[in-house]
Amino acid sequence: MDRDGTLMADPGYPSKPEQVRLLAGVKEGLVSLRSASFKLVIVTNQSGIGRGFFTETDFWAVQARLGALLGEDLLGATYFCPDHPENASDRRKPAPGMLFEAARDLDVSLGDSFMIGDKESDIEAGLNAGVKACVWITEVNNERFADRQNVRVARDFKTAVELILASSRTEG
Repeated sequence: MDRDGTLMADPGYPSKPEQVRLLAGVKEGLVSLRSASFKLVIVTNQSGIGRGFFTETDFWAVQARLGALLGEDLLGATYFCPDHPENASDRRKPAPGMLFEAARDLDVSLGDSFMIGDKESDIEAGLNAGVKACVWITEVNNERFADRQNVRVARDFKTAVELILASSRTEG
């Protein structure tokens, strides 16, 4: 799943722990997913590092605060890409590199996995990686992925989790 705008409010290039604000329903939703045996992995673009707005140390301080608010052992792993968009590697979403790394490192089947995000690049990364389904958290009535059966739209994180859990129950 994505981090900024998905799990926590996105103030624009968050670089200080005091900027971390969990979005409504995130902790409860993650607990529900974990209880259903999902591995919880963050894959996040952090171009603020590549742009020189903050450092990798700042990124990890923000991540530590997020972990403290969620409970340190709730998240399985975090993958981040510091690339500037103009000098992007195959790790920067919408490329699937971070998802491929996570699948390899954590022995996860992408075909049985879900991607949750708030930006088109999050959804495209999931599709490019071959995940089972993507859940796009957006309040915008956008037809961007209307032709894709494996893209669902949710108004918030709680709804995204409900869609994933319902899909998991009906298929297995």
